[in-house]
Amino acid sequence: MHFDLVDLRLFIQIAESPSMTQGARKAFMSPAAASARIKSLEESLASRLLYRDSRGVELTPAGKLFLHHARVIMRQVDYMKNEFTEYGAEASGHIKIFANTTAATEFLPEILAGFLAERPGVTVDLQERLSRDIVRGVMDGSTDLGIIAGPIKADGLQVIHFSTDQLILVTPLDHPLAARKKVKLTETLAYPHIGLHEGTTLLRFLNEQVALSGQTLNMRIKVYSFEAMCRMVEAGVGLAILPESSARRHQHTMGLHIVELDEPWRVRERSILVRDLEALPAVIRALITIFLTQTDKAQRRS
Repeated sequence: MHFDLVDLRLFIQIAESPSMTQGARKAFMSPAAASARIKSLEESLASRLLYRDSRGVELTPAGKLFLHHARVIMRQVDYMKNEFTEYGAEASGHIKIFANTTAATEFLPEILAGFLAERPGVTVDLQERLSRDIVRGVMDGSTDLGIIAGPIKADGLQVIHFSTDQLILVTPLDHPLAARKKVKLTETLAYPHIGLHEGTTLLRFLNEQVALSGQTLNMRIKVYSFEAMCRMVEAGVGLAILPESSARRHQHTMGLHIVELDEPWRVRERSILVRDLEALPAVIRALITIFLTQTDKAQRRS
């Protein structure tokens, strides 16, 4: 069995492209040269990695397995390169993060701002993803770490708990439910709701919980931030369910009432997911350390 790093990087680029030609272009190769390298790679592995037809390329089962290993190897190579730069182990490198809605839009930007300001050689690719995509991304090596909330099924990954929040109901000050200390999710369904836009982890989670009751969420409008949700609530447009930390912060400047949800799933454990903490480069371990120590401060300020 023989392959080199050029083969691995080429295969990843082809697998992530709709066609051999586009993948070869990303690798700065001619399609003929790329095709020859992939054919040689398949012969070395004694396995077919790609289905090729007029519509493009598609991974075979063996190709999907090989892609997983290729990503892990190339990411480790990149880690090694970053460890030996002129800036020092913790002062340079690229970090890719998949995060859920709350992390990506609320507290993570503040933490990353301070981290990056002190490390001009570091770059970050932060992407908001659904929970299942976060887990899959960490497992297959397409992201360095994931930030997730709620129950986790992540066999083979390290789970680092860093904080606890809970989902609550936000109402206008004069709403009938504002007088309640606790409320069930089903009791809110008679009223219009304000939610986050499609594709967010929170909206998906709430839709799943409502579906379990055999009902549907009476969604009046979807917006792009927790602040916008709270402004809609303050104006009397409807109710909203969001993390307590966000609601408390906006309650300081808006006319909002917070009601506890009487649901077992309201508590949301927040965790960082990694494949192997010790195998991560120093710059990523430094970010995790800062993340763990500063998250509580950020939440208290909010």
